[in-house]
Amino acid sequence: QVQLVESGGGLVQPGGSLRLSCAASGFTFTTYAMGWFRQAPGKEREFVAAIIWSGSTTYYADSVKGRFTISRDNAKNTVLLRLNSLKPEDTAVYYCAKASGPVARWNSNDYAYWGQGTQVTVSS
Repeated sequence: QVQLVESGGGLVQPGGSLRLSCAASGFTFTTYAMGWFRQAPGKEREFVAAIIWSGSTTYYADSVKGRFTISRDNAKNTVLLRLNSLKPEDTAVYYCAKASGPVARWNSNDYAYWGQGTQVTVSS
């Protein structure tokens, strides 16, 4: 069955960096787009970034553009999210998601499977 396991979250000071990792299994990783979403307390889940099956095209929410970088390693069935210049408003649970097809963007309805999430807390 499809499994998505996130790791790499933690507590970081404003301006700091983190690298989130999502290990995928149970499907042919190279044929699906992947995405990252986040949900802060009391807020709805929101799109963060997405990457198409080949890794050649990426999409970002305006709030993270220029600070976050999504990438994938198709040989290791892993999708990464590099978080730089972190702000307190980036605090949230970050979820890895598997799309229903080779291309997906910001619509959560285009994603069929979700990981359990990893907590990112930005605070001094």
